[in-house]
Amino acid sequence: MKSSAPHIHGATTFSDLADWGAQPDCLEGQSHSTGRLLFKGPGNQPECGIWVCTPGRWRLSIPRDEFCHFVAGRATYRSDTGEVIEITPGTAVLFPAGWTGECTVHDTMRNIYLLA
Repeated sequence: MKSSAPHIHGATTFSDLADWGAQPDCLEGQSHSTGRLLFKGPGNQPECGIWVCTPGRWRLSIPRDEFCHFVAGRATYRSDTGEVIEITPGTAVLFPAGWTGECTVHDTMRNIYLLA
């Protein structure tokens, strides 16, 4: 996006999303992702955009600090240490680099994210 300040109006309902494919490492279900990249800096840092994911469960390992503002859906993140983070619309989470665990999407979720 060419702008002095990349932006998307109506990010909570924006529908011009690209197919990002099946969620890798699925343990249950067939989660599928779509999204729209808003900005990616040199060396891919930072990166921000919109991510939408359908129900399923998978393992994940967060490679860089990731801020997420969930604006739709419902999910549960469970860290490898046993911490449970329930996601509903309006939840904001900072997953630090190196966070590992599982994600279970119960209802299709939408996330506005920033990878630093």
